[in-house]
Amino acid sequence: MNRVLTVGLVATAQAVLVAVAVAPQISARTTGEDYTFRVEAVDPIDPFRGAYVTLAYPDLRLGGSSAVESIDGTNGGVMDDGRRGPVYVTLAEEDGHSVAQDWLRERPDSGPYLACDDSGWQVRCGIESWFLPQDEAAEMQDVLRDGALAEVRIDSLGHAALMDVRAD
Repeated sequence: MNRVLTVGLVATAQAVLVAVAVAPQISARTTGEDYTFRVEAVDPIDPFRGAYVTLAYPDLRLGGSSAVESIDGTNGGVMDDGRRGPVYVTLAEEDGHSVAQDWLRERPDSGPYLACDDSGWQVRCGIESWFLPQDEAAEMQDVLRDGALAEVRIDSLGHAALMDVRAD
């Protein structure tokens, strides 16, 4: 096989893989609607990962039997149904912010929802980390300590992108 053709095929395959990996974030950012969530800091700056904050969404927790809270108190552990995989968190508005209405294994027919996954040790929705420049990290910790809001853009398939974190 021609060397130029081989390099072209490898480069094309890599570009396709990158596009597939970021497609949910791009879809949420370009076609999604904005929702506001109350947010708390779980983990401050990590010297190995840089200036980021791991965020917890207290209004996405469920107190009922359908979810188990995770060790660090974030979105929730795993569904209490013995299965792992996709989790859909339906949303409702309460006091001007979005809150979890229910956690489901099947994609909802309508309404706003987050498409998450509990294959690991906790439910992950793709909005758990907020990266920022090093010089803004300490200031953001103060904002989060005093109460903050996260602006999340969610598309029609439940893909979410964290757009902003600001003081409440």
